[in-house]
Amino acid sequence: WLKPPQQLLATMPTSSTLQGAPAVAPTMAWRRSNGTLRRSAGGSRFVRAGVAAGCLVLLLRLVAPGVFVGMGRNSKGSPERRRAATAATATAEVPTEVAAADTISEGEPLHVLVAGAGVGGLALANALDRLPNIKVTVLEKTSEFKRFGGPIQLASNAMQNLKELDAEMYGQIESKATWTGNLTNGIKDGIRSEWYAMFDLKSPAADRSMPFTCVVERPDLQEIMLGSLPAGVVKNGAGVVSYEHAPEEAGVIATLDNGETIYGDVLIGADGIWSATRATMHGNDLRGDGSGASYSGYTVYAGELYYDSPDKGEVGYKVYIGPNQYFVVTDIGKGRYQWYAFLAKPVGTAESEASLKPIFEVDGCAPGNPAYLREVFEGWSHEIHDIIRATRDDEIQQRDLYDRPPSLMKPWHEGRVALLGDAIHAMMPNLGQGGCQAMEDAIVIAEELSAIARRSEVPDALARYKERRLVRSASVQGLSRFASDIIIRGFDTPAKITTEDGIKFENFGYAGIVTRMLQPILPVFFTVQFNFLYNDYRNRFAVDLAAAGGFLALGGLLLLAFSAGIFDAGVLAGLGLEGALTSAEGTGIIETIQSVAPEVDSLL
Repeated sequence: WLKPPQQLLATMPTSSTLQGAPAVAPTMAWRRSNGTLRRSAGGSRFVRAGVAAGCLVLLLRLVAPGVFVGMGRNSKGSPERRRAATAATATAEVPTEVAAADTISEGEPLHVLVAGAGVGGLALANALDRLPNIKVTVLEKTSEFKRFGGPIQLASNAMQNLKELDAEMYGQIESKATWTGNLTNGIKDGIRSEWYAMFDLKSPAADRSMPFTCVVERPDLQEIMLGSLPAGVVKNGAGVVSYEHAPEEAGVIATLDNGETIYGDVLIGADGIWSATRATMHGNDLRGDGSGASYSGYTVYAGELYYDSPDKGEVGYKVYIGPNQYFVVTDIGKGRYQWYAFLAKPVGTAESEASLKPIFEVDGCAPGNPAYLREVFEGWSHEIHDIIRATRDDEIQQRDLYDRPPSLMKPWHEGRVALLGDAIHAMMPNLGQGGCQAMEDAIVIAEELSAIARRSEVPDALARYKERRLVRSASVQGLSRFASDIIIRGFDTPAKITTEDGIKFENFGYAGIVTRMLQPILPVFFTVQFNFLYNDYRNRFAVDLAAAGGFLALGGLLLLAFSAGIFDAGVLAGLGLEGALTSAEGTGIIETIQSVAPEVDSLL
């Protein structure tokens, strides 16, 4: 239902108690949710009573998390029943009433608006579309869908969720997948080309009878997920730019980029790291320094090409580590490969360093980005040089990487509005979990909304969604950033003793020695990591204590190894390594820890 904001607000009842008049029972069953942030028509924000109590409840629930109580129905129902009154288009007729009765039914289904038709938004739409008492409308800003974007990794936790959601849709996705989780995967010495540490993606998935990790072309995944929805669910050219709460918190009014408005019972912001829904909820700028997103300190060059790899389809994913940068190569199927070069650079180097790109070939690498990267990785493995040499300049894209700190104290929801995926927990791409975690969000939201019988219960359902997802998503966020900082600022070429032409000590600096010492520990850490990711993919518990314990032990060991000065400067001084305290590597990791410390400390 669309109409100008003034008309829409005018048709809604207002509370006479706001003017000091005696309270009058509203004509429809609406409920004001304590602790909700209320937005006035002018856009200003008021902190309502109960926020402090809500923070206390959040802390208690983090300390003593509750077990998920109910599961939503997964019955798909008939197309007619599912699509009763689906239209919420720009040409829809204005209704005389804008809110239904409090009770949710097939005749008056809960109307959920989803801002954004990315992986998370489409996963949510598919999950909700199977519920007879819920109607879903996806609002997508692009005017039409085009094949755009490269492959996306779907780890076992995401594939299992898709499999349980819709076996038919999962089968179509599986047919487009290139399996990597059952192949050789690991870390290589970026200088010597030797395997340094393997990570086993296969066993944790096989032990749980879960599909292996795979990669799928993003356009294929989007096409399949769109095709699983009835016509009319997704509205193109309808990007959400802001929202307001309906009077008496009876629903949500979303404003679109064309100036029109649409009313729904619920709004889920699945509109990415630069989320307009989040900006409205948090009162932040949409982009820039005031947006809450921060530059990670890393830029990435990504290449995609047909390549006659010497791995011959036996290696899924390999990471080349070395001083101050790293390089990743992954098999994306059908003779195609994707690679990433992660560099610690200031923001905006795509423009500021454009003049540094060679205009002539370098060692057989094409002018532009290939020749530039060949110089950047001078002295590194010939395997890196070979794949760069095979890549054309127009097959390489550069982008700066942004993420957000875990939203421990920032709201995930406000009344009947909630955030999903990158809108609330944008993360670095190192673990390939961005889309996977968005899918987990979608499943939990669908389960919580399916379990309620009244519209007035929506705020509580969205609060339970946050409770179930907060700690797990924050852990993955932190681990993704931790991996970037450790690999670039901590890991180095492993120390090695060679005996050719006499005994030689190679790279026996502090970072080189520690990198070598951690070699037998990393496979154990990877096992704990993947067990954590695969254990509670349905988010039935707020905290997976067993996996968290393993993370604390092994993660603490890694931090101790690379930033021992934080804990005991005397340890390094006794070893004659006190200089490591002020090294770029140690300083970078210390900064990362300090950057998240205030939010963690605020919960203690």
